[in-house]
Amino acid sequence: MRARLRRSFLRLLRLGVGGVVAIAGAFAYLALTAADVARNPVEFSIASGSTLRSVAFQLSAAGIVREPWTFIVLGRFTGKAVSIKAGNYELSQNASPWALLGIVTSGEYRLDEISLIEGWTFRQVRQALNAHAALKHDSLAMTDADVLRAVGATESHPEGLFFPDTYLFSRNTSDLDVLRRAYAGMQQHVRTLWEKRAPDLPVASAYQALILASIVEKETGKADDRKLIAGVLSNRLRTGMRLQADPTVIYGLGESFDGNLTRRDLAADGPYNTYTRAGLPPTPIAMPGLASLDAALHPQPTSALYYVAKGDGSSHFSDSLAEHNRAVTKYQKLQANPR
Repeated sequence: MRARLRRSFLRLLRLGVGGVVAIAGAFAYLALTAADVARNPVEFSIASGSTLRSVAFQLSAAGIVREPWTFIVLGRFTGKAVSIKAGNYELSQNASPWALLGIVTSGEYRLDEISLIEGWTFRQVRQALNAHAALKHDSLAMTDADVLRAVGATESHPEGLFFPDTYLFSRNTSDLDVLRRAYAGMQQHVRTLWEKRAPDLPVASAYQALILASIVEKETGKADDRKLIAGVLSNRLRTGMRLQADPTVIYGLGESFDGNLTRRDLAADGPYNTYTRAGLPPTPIAMPGLASLDAALHPQPTSALYYVAKGDGSSHFSDSLAEHNRAVTKYQKLQANPR
């Protein structure tokens, strides 16, 4: 009798162990097998505060995992249930629940990006932010003054305060967050360069250097000319000559500028008209890049007081007005009658 009972117990035990092994095998198969997603790449977003369960059912509804409970059990068994990271994810190929759990808990989400371009005005920056579909548009109804307060700026005018660069962000990030980073970036670059500035600069503050850099940015697209143009502008500031920089006049005209700068425009007095007023304009006229900031704070020593665009992106520099007038005639003629 005892022997028969022992045999029966061992048979049941083998059946139980076999059942556990079979269940474990089936679970491992589900955990390591990718769902057959019809189209790749596939994108999905995990909102902030999402739970393991909600993410599992979201992925199941999207056809990315076969069974949500497989994903849930994996998350709880591995202790990763509390490590889900919000973000916008992109799968280039089908992934198993095990692989997906690793992706959404390690933060391998796809980042969107926006580029703020050197020479842009703040109006152009706001247009780019408003047009970006991946951003949350918290600044849309704000005035420029509201935006400055929101990003922690102490200045009263937004122009030139934001560093031109490419900014990465996760989907639904606030546009104000991008602006905060751009503002902090410009503050850091200006502060660093101001501390290492060349001696005897004709600017009294880092903000004035920023204004000068914005004019350099708009006056040339040729890298080799930046420091020389900054040198000419610095010479003019030192001697009390008017800067006579067309981009400042164009900025002052605002949206009324039709692309044709006239003699009448140059003669119309205003705070940004450096033909009628000496010194720097009251604010920057655009976002200067790092090269223009460096040029403004480390201008090339020169005896030149004048420059004129040659039509190929570079400039001709002159020490005297007579030489300058000859260069103007020469290059205006070339531009009017190109070969």
